[in-house]
Amino acid sequence: MDIGELLRQVRDGHMEPDKAEELLKNLPYEDLGYAKLDFHRRLRTGFGETVFCQGKPDEYLVEIYQRFYERDGEVFGTRATKEQYELVRQSVPQVVYDPISRILKVERPNKKRSGNVVVCTGGTADIPVAEEAAQTAEYFGCNVDRIYDVGVAGIHRLLSKRERLAGANCIVAVAGMEGALGTVVAGLVECPVIAVPTSVGYGASFHGLSALLTMINSCANGISVVNIDNGYGAGYVATQINRLAVK
Repeated sequence: MDIGELLRQVRDGHMEPDKAEELLKNLPYEDLGYAKLDFHRRLRTGFGETVFCQGKPDEYLVEIYQRFYERDGEVFGTRATKEQYELVRQSVPQVVYDPISRILKVERPNKKRSGNVVVCTGGTADIPVAEEAAQTAEYFGCNVDRIYDVGVAGIHRLLSKRERLAGANCIVAVAGMEGALGTVVAGLVECPVIAVPTSVGYGASFHGLSALLTMINSCANGISVVNIDNGYGAGYVATQINRLAVK
């Protein structure tokens, strides 16, 4: 629960002041010893803290999910495994897991979404990274239009979607191999394009470095680039752009 909602509940008589005071003691963060949960982040930035699941000890991950869920009613994590999902589910039964994007989350029902973010991929092998971007943007309140498998090897597939591309407030272009998709998309639309290089490709792609360099050196205007396989980062920035467009 953010501080605005807490104050509204006290004002409306749905929460006793003593309870509110107890919750406020944990601001700006709750110190678990091994972690400091930043409950104030939504108030400062408009985005709640996200859990990076990869590499976390089991007992740490479970307690972090419990604390966020108990306080906010939702929690969002990336790079989770199926084993981590099974573990967290024992303590937070509401949690759901998507094995494609590896997102582990509890989301409030009937969440309001606005605007339009388009997420497109060069090929189907890029979908796991694209889904991380798309589901991040949806979690943070965006409508997302997915346009997958429209790479430059068959550019007519992309050109047939120009009307949908033109309706976006921001486009996330996810591609591996040579990573040309972002440049082509940026040459077709007037909105910002976020290019995401993926580690998809044969040996000389250097696990995504080839796509990264192509995107950074793009001759198209209005294109920015995030790190290799960083779907979460792309979805976050796309949400910021979409929010500004909606305002």
